[in-house]
Amino acid sequence: MLINGLAISFISAFIALGYAFYLAIGINKHKIGNKKMKDIYEAIREGSKAYLKRQYKTIIYISVVLAVLLYFAFDFSGNKFPYTSLAFTLGAICSLVAGYVGMDVATKANARTAYAGLKGINEPVQIAFRGGLVMGLFNVGMSLLGVSALFYFYDSNPHMIIGFGFGASLSALFAQLGGGIFTKAADVGADLVGKVEAGIPEDDPRNPAVIADNVGDNVGDIAGRGADLFESLTGENIGAMIVGLSLYALTKNFFFVLFPLLARSVGIFGTIFGVPFVKVKGGEDPMRGLTRGVIATTLFCIVGFYFLIRFTLHNVNLFYAGMVGLVASIVMILITEYYTSKKYKPVRDIAEASKTGHATNIITGFATGLESTALPVIVISIAILISYYFGTIFAAQANIDSFIGGIYGTAVATMGMLSIAGMVLGLDGFGPIVDNAGGIVEMSGGSSKLRKITDSLDSAGNTTKALTKGYAMASAGLAALLLFQAYLEVTKITVVDIVVPKIIVGLFIGCLLPFIFASFAIRAVGKAAFKMVEEVRRQFKEIPGIMTGKAKPDYSKCIEISTVAAQKEMILPGLIPIAVPILIGFTLGAEAVGALLIGATLTGFILAMMMNTGGAAWDNAKKYIEDGFLGGKGSEAHKAAVTGDTVGDPFKDTAGPSLHVLVKLLNTICLTFGMLFVLHALL
Repeated sequence: MLINGLAISFISAFIALGYAFYLAIGINKHKIGNKKMKDIYEAIREGSKAYLKRQYKTIIYISVVLAVLLYFAFDFSGNKFPYTSLAFTLGAICSLVAGYVGMDVATKANARTAYAGLKGINEPVQIAFRGGLVMGLFNVGMSLLGVSALFYFYDSNPHMIIGFGFGASLSALFAQLGGGIFTKAADVGADLVGKVEAGIPEDDPRNPAVIADNVGDNVGDIAGRGADLFESLTGENIGAMIVGLSLYALTKNFFFVLFPLLARSVGIFGTIFGVPFVKVKGGEDPMRGLTRGVIATTLFCIVGFYFLIRFTLHNVNLFYAGMVGLVASIVMILITEYYTSKKYKPVRDIAEASKTGHATNIITGFATGLESTALPVIVISIAILISYYFGTIFAAQANIDSFIGGIYGTAVATMGMLSIAGMVLGLDGFGPIVDNAGGIVEMSGGSSKLRKITDSLDSAGNTTKALTKGYAMASAGLAALLLFQAYLEVTKITVVDIVVPKIIVGLFIGCLLPFIFASFAIRAVGKAAFKMVEEVRRQFKEIPGIMTGKAKPDYSKCIEISTVAAQKEMILPGLIPIAVPILIGFTLGAEAVGALLIGATLTGFILAMMMNTGGAAWDNAKKYIEDGFLGGKGSEAHKAAVTGDTVGDPFKDTAGPSLHVLVKLLNTICLTFGMLFVLHALL
């Protein structure tokens, strides 16, 4: 059973990696374009690689220190969890590799997408989507391969590979946070000085921050998101396997442990199956072609899940639980689209509020972000209750404890939601690629016909980026009970009594953590953006030939400002979620840490939803006005909308997505150190 199950996992992982490699080769066969396009493409690519090289050095230094500490805490002491430091190191490396590969292919796809627009709409959609899908399949395949290999070599005990999830989460936090600071510092500078003060487009080659802005799309939205979702897949797999271990002890069916790996295999084949359905015909909206791919993948995963559960877990109620997760993911995507699309009332209300000034835009946008948290919380709550219910029915039929069965029902629901992760990641990568493509067309002086095509792609890409962030946070919310139960399994805690004072303290600190973390992240963007704005103003003032096109801006200076700021400002907020749970664990005990996890997960989920959705709504309100409504570009309403967009930028691209990683990092840290908290209390 073990060998056969792992063989399927290994084969699926290699198929995912092989198909990603095949897609990458196909992208390279397309032409980059004329000399101007090639020059811009090379500048973006070189800037992205230079930034990642510097950022990865910082992450590696921090990881080495932590690996040494883990060695002395676990391996050197010879306790029952050996090789933790090795698993941690491998997780950190794999997360960084996943981010780098996604960014490398994305920077190859952007100019090719731009040039392909001359042939119509379908070919650039194919290039951009497949460029994003390389990130999706590589992440899923690498995560599955890493977990399966360590599980095999570490005596088939999921407890022993928790360090792999910790390493992945650590790298992801710094990659997402640093990339988010970089990209939003450049974006805010390009918007406030270029659009508002100078009255030129964001992607105008005269804008000194334009190359830094395009580099930021890759290091933040591709490399950062790639590392982020790698750790999500990894952490939730390990958590589900730990919960499955309890069921194995009761049923002697080892497939309860292997199921998360096999579910990921179903998702890989479902993603590959959905690729041919992504096609855009004539003047069709690109989102319709992308949506067909999601539907095809979803249908394949439903069928695959049914047969997988039938032949391994032998209970149809667990299939129903899995479908709850899948349906919840689709509903979350629809909710996010409603709050972030230019077609619907929330975004248009923000745009309308811009007519009366900057303050009313910000007030309406912030209120929209707050409101947007309600439906996601309701959906996740219902999904947890229903999947838990199906798990209890399964438990009654199997004559096992109903609570364990219920928790496993939520685990299967989480696996159902994550089954379409490869396809969703493809949509996520699509957004930054078409954003870069639009910038390249504008900077290279592309025709109005070509700009119209890239504008339609950019509009679709902006929607997909918002949808995938909602999906990512939904998976975090649904996995909350699963990861918390895994922590209880590791520490052997049965009850977290919130009446006890130290437990209340742990709960308060957990609720506080996401707010403090978000504060540091947003403040970092503000500091870097201040320097960026001053630099762009300086160049416009001291190099007067910029505006007439006779002088070239100093793009490298703006890249340097974002790079230095990102490296400096990401360290403190990145260390907070590492230090705080360890400190609480060794002073207040494992139960207080459990309360901390509850508080941080709940407030982190809600705060991230508010920031991600609210920020995207502000962005699309600006784009709605730029489409010619309410006065169009250059109007007072447009200036107010640009201000709102710059407020929303660090919300949706820095703090919001980083909070998703924060929640997972806290869980993996607590899973890693949980037994030490218990042992310390016994001394």
